[in-house]
Amino acid sequence: MIAVITGDIINSQHADTEVWITKLKNLLDKWGSAPETWEIYRGDEFQFKCNIDDVFWHFLAIKSLIKSQENLDVRIAIGIGQENFSSEKITESNGSAYVNSGRLLNDLKSDGDTVSIKTSNDSIDRDLNILLKWASKDFDNWTMATAEIIHEMIMNQDNTQEDLAKKFTISQSSISQRLKRANYELIVETNQYFKKKISEL
Repeated sequence: MIAVITGDIINSQHADTEVWITKLKNLLDKWGSAPETWEIYRGDEFQFKCNIDDVFWHFLAIKSLIKSQENLDVRIAIGIGQENFSSEKITESNGSAYVNSGRLLNDLKSDGDTVSIKTSNDSIDRDLNILLKWASKDFDNWTMATAEIIHEMIMNQDNTQEDLAKKFTISQSSISQRLKRANYELIVETNQYFKKKISEL
C-alpha cells in the first residue's frame, strides 16, 4: 500500500505564485523526484506519493509551509491504497490510492473542509476523519509565525528550542510559548496514533 496526497492551494490567486510554488517544489524535492513522485499541475494543484507511515507528517509539513505564506492555506486529500500502475508521471499512475485521493479532493472542495482521508476501511476512515476535523480547528488557524515554527520542527526534529531561537532571532521562551500554543506535543502524539491506525489496514 502507498499514500497519495492530492491538494490545491487556497487563495492562490491572491498570492505571489513564484514564492509559494518555489517553496513547495523545494519541499517535495526533498522527498522524491518529479514528475514520478510528485507533480504540480493546473496552476495550483499538486499530487505526491509516499510511504503510508510518513503521510501525516508529510501532510503537516506541506500545511505548515503553505500557512507560513501570507493569506494562503491548502486543501489536502489523503488516499491510502494500492498502486496498480506506476508511470513516469505520477498524474498518469493508477490504483485505489490515486482514485481515493482524487475523488476526495473534489468532495473537500464542496464540503469546505481542508483535510480528509480515504482508505479501504470505513471504520478507520471515520476515526481518522473525526480526528482530522478536530485537529484542523487548530491547523487552519495557525498564524504565519506558528506555522514557521511547526514547519521547522517537522523538517528538523533534532532541533532544540535554543536552535530555533537562534534561527528566528527570538527568545527561547517565545519559541516555547509558540510550540505550546500550537499543541506541538499533541501533534507528535497524533502522528503516532495515525501510524497505528493505518497499520491496521
